[in-house]
Formats: sequence, C-alpha cells, structure tokens
Amino acid sequence: MTDSRKNRKVDGFIKKTDKWREEYEELRRIILDFDELTEEIKWMHPCYTLNDKNIVLMHGFKDYCALLFHKGALVKDTHGILVQQTENVQAARQIRFTHVQEIIEMDSILKAYIQEAIEVEKAGLEVEMKKTEEYTIPEELQHKFEEVPALKKAFDELTPGRQRAYILYFSKAKQSKTRASRVDKFTGHILEGKGLND
Repeated sequence: MTDSRKNRKVDGFIKKTDKWREEYEELRRIILDFDELTEEIKWMHPCYTLNDKNIVLMHGFKDYCALLFHKGALVKDTHGILVQQTENVQAARQIRFTHVQEIIEMDSILKAYIQEAIEVEKAGLEVEMKKTEEYTIPEELQHKFEEVPALKKAFDELTPGRQRAYILYFSKAKQSKTRASRVDKFTGHILEGKGLND
C-alpha cells in the first residue's frame, strides 16, 4: 500500500474519530491492499469504489464499527458473518466488529469477502430489489387515497424509493390511530412531491 493511494479526506476522517480509530486504520490497511479500489468519502464515511461503483464502506455506530458491502446480498457468506441491518435493507450487508483484534484475526477472511464483492461488481451483477408494488399499502393510506384522489396521483408520481420510505414509515406504527396520524401529517408533503425527509 502506497501513501499516494490514500485519500487525504479519509486521513482527516480517521484523525477526527475517537471511538473506532484503530479499527478503521486496520480495515483501511486491508482494503487498500486491493490496488483496483479507489478510496473516497461518501455519505461522510470512507468508501471504496471500482470504476465509480461502490464496493465497501467503513462506518461506526455506538456498539460496533462495520464494513458495509453495497451488494452484500450477492456475496457468498461462507463464514456466516454478514449481517442484514434491518429486514428492509435489500442489497447491503455488514460485517461488524467491536475490537481491532477481531479485524486482525479475520484478515484473510475479510480479503476474501472484499475480493468476491469486487468480482460481483466486475460481473455486472445486480441485487433484484423488491418492487414498490410488492409492498402492502397500509389501510390508512389507502383510505386517504379514496378521500383525496389527488394524493394517490401525487404518490404514484413519487420515485419508487420515496414511495417505499412512506409505506415503511406508515406501516411501522403498531396502532391504526398512529398510522392514520402519520398519513395525515405527511399528506401535504406527498401532494408537494416531497419525500419523507425532504
């Protein structure tokens, strides 16, 4: 690994972090052994790309840091270490760590997973995503569509990702009253063509 392959923004990211510094440095060392990967900062985290396609990203949480494989669902998990963050995450998978020693001990395994993720990208493989129409529209949103026909039209014009975000957010509430309240709260957003977080 040559210093010329290191991105100064990633140097800054690691320097500023307190909690997972050693772990990031070790993960970075392993990833930079792959000459074909380019080190960048994306979504405020170190991300490694192949021909501008995301392969793997390092990120940290309160209880663990992780390598996130963007198409991890297509990587053979021969060691049973890939984690799907939530049931709604379709493509990405993580390998989680709580101590630098775990990373050191898994060096060859991590390299094998990274190599496979590179091969998946080179082969042009894509994760088959669940289509928006395969999600169940909550009853409360369906009722609102009937009450306000313009809402259904506006919803259908949203990007599939925005539609899914609304469906998942509304559906997550356990009580009908809460689901209805959420639908009411975001009706204006949808009518304006905005996403959940816009």
